[in-house]
Amino acid sequence: MIPARTFAGASVALFGLGGSGRATALSLAEGGALLTAFDDNPRSVEAAATEGIATGDLHDLDWSALSVLVLSPGVPLTHPKPHWAAELANANGVPIIGDVEIFSRERAASAPDAPFIAITGTNGKSTTTALIAHCLRANGRDTQLGGNIGVPVLTLDPPAADRFHVVECSSYQIDLAPSIAPSVGILLNLSPDHLDRHGTMENYAAIKARLLEKAELAVIGVDDEYCEGIAAWHESEGKRVVRISREKTLVSGVFFDGASVIRRDENGEAAFPLTGIGSLRGRHNGQNAAAAVAALTASGLSDDEIAAGLKSFPGLVHRMEEVGRRGRVLFVNDSKATNADAAAPALASFPRIHWIAGGLAKEGGIAPLAPLFDRIAKAYLIGEAAPSFAATLGEQIPYEISGSLDVAVENAAREAGEGGGEEVVLLSPACASFDQFRNFEVRGEAFRKAVAALPGIEIFAKG
Repeated sequence: MIPARTFAGASVALFGLGGSGRATALSLAEGGALLTAFDDNPRSVEAAATEGIATGDLHDLDWSALSVLVLSPGVPLTHPKPHWAAELANANGVPIIGDVEIFSRERAASAPDAPFIAITGTNGKSTTTALIAHCLRANGRDTQLGGNIGVPVLTLDPPAADRFHVVECSSYQIDLAPSIAPSVGILLNLSPDHLDRHGTMENYAAIKARLLEKAELAVIGVDDEYCEGIAAWHESEGKRVVRISREKTLVSGVFFDGASVIRRDENGEAAFPLTGIGSLRGRHNGQNAAAAVAALTASGLSDDEIAAGLKSFPGLVHRMEEVGRRGRVLFVNDSKATNADAAAPALASFPRIHWIAGGLAKEGGIAPLAPLFDRIAKAYLIGEAAPSFAATLGEQIPYEISGSLDVAVENAAREAGEGGGEEVVLLSPACASFDQFRNFEVRGEAFRKAVAALPGIEIFAKG
């Protein structure tokens, strides 16, 4: 844990007592803050109290005496309407911050030169974060991995001169971290997302760009107009920028050429082949790897160390995770693909797919995936979305309504094995899991279990 000593003796209100909120509360208490924590859910308040966290209704506080309000990232700060705790803070001139801001202040106070790599973007940030951390660890660096990837940042070991912190940052966390100043700040890409929380695309992009404002080095993907504009602005201000791309050949920067990541800089050119690395399959992973190469180069790793780290990356669990193989058939768990945009990279990565899809449908269904339908040998539809997905597939693609995941795996495995070439059984649902499973993790584990039950299967270690 990182004790929040920069708040010692300060009166602090905290709202939001989920996992990261409780971790933040414990950090503040350990650092000596005078804390009052609350949540709209009484059970969350009770659970926090049993952990020794000081709780109380924030309505009853003397807000003029508070130093800050610490807000959990999932609590609305501005849109569609500020939460009542944020309204109270604004009315009383109390700054509103989050856990990444507390981390940033602790780093600035105790180890300002500690290496800190922060990653954001609409897509790919979890894979990029995990890839960078893996490469550092694989080459003997003391590495802490956390943030939006699922490990609260304040539960990590404290910043130190020889310890890397690799932190995934959501737009919500950046919005609550005004002093964030990473050694390397990475902005992968921008497309419309979370606009219910940020109002407009322009506001969303501006919030994401704040990650780079105080960064020593900004690594920016330049394949969309928003990021291209952000990169141009940083360069015009004389800031250090490394451009990355999965679509463009760059004169200077790091890009994916379809087979290798190419780095071009004042020292010449280096190539990092991705062919044969199953965990980095697809052009979208070319961008993730390009960002990693840029960050790892800036962090002092040699080219040989970077190449070795890329080759040994196991991938993320539930994100294009290679689960097992039977003969010529590969089984891939992409349960984290909870909408069509998230499923597209997996569908684009394999030439012949037995596709397991369905669940609780998102707006738009699978219609945006139509350009990729020619890769689908057959679809196996599950959950509530099965009828609507069947209507979209129509007569273009063979399909069956399997109903359950177990039936879909059994049928897909049998029919994929009848072919003569390389085939993939792919769980990439393009749906939320909530009709049949508690979350996408449980759905992914159910897929792994169903695959493991197949006769003659070779199961791979988890990513």
